[in-house]
Amino acid sequence: MCAAGAAGGGRAVARRLGRAGEAAGATQPGSIPRRSRRRRRSVPIAYESGDEQGMSEPQRPRWEPKDWRQQLERIREMRRNRDAPVDEMGVQTCYDSSAPPEVMRYQVLLSLMLSSQTKDQVTSAAMLRLRQHGLTVDSILQMDDATLGQIIYPVGFWRNKVKYIKQTTAILKQKYGGDIPRTVEELVQLPGVGPKMAYLAMNIAWDSVSGIGIMKCVFHLGKLKGRDCSLCNIS
Repeated sequence: MCAAGAAGGGRAVARRLGRAGEAAGATQPGSIPRRSRRRRRSVPIAYESGDEQGMSEPQRPRWEPKDWRQQLERIREMRRNRDAPVDEMGVQTCYDSSAPPEVMRYQVLLSLMLSSQTKDQVTSAAMLRLRQHGLTVDSILQMDDATLGQIIYPVGFWRNKVKYIKQTTAILKQKYGGDIPRTVEELVQLPGVGPKMAYLAMNIAWDSVSGIGIMKCVFHLGKLKGRDCSLCNIS
């Protein structure tokens, strides 16, 4: 046999041995198997409606007062003409609209303080008398208690209101530069100012709706009807 033939035969034997070794290595323990070319089928996953992860609480019917829509329409009909004393002589009419903004806001707060336990007609008349004397922070601080009492009489609890007005006015002068606070939280810290007054002051003076004041009579009526009025803002 020639050398070329021997070399060719050797290469053929080597190729056969190499294929045999690959086959043997594929079956040996610890060897890495070849990846299958077959595509795996995707299995969709669906949850039952009663599964804990997808289960939602059953919605309860929302409670509504009996015949509240009819009652609301009756109230709207009663208030259609806007001719009650509060419409013509309420706090929103007691301040001087031509005064500087900070003076106007101060007058709004004072009229609210006077309005507690007082009819709108009496509050409006007292505010008119105060404005005739020049109703500003400085004028009230310079006025003696007796004169202030004579002017605001006969508003309810006028003696206490003289004290509260003087104390509140001094705080406004020292802490707020003669203006009134911008938040309900600060307003209710003033002497003689309750939550309902604070909400109304925010609405009238600052044009900001921060809440709805509920009168005590509404609170007590709700309790008589068995309603939870613990979250009502009353003064």
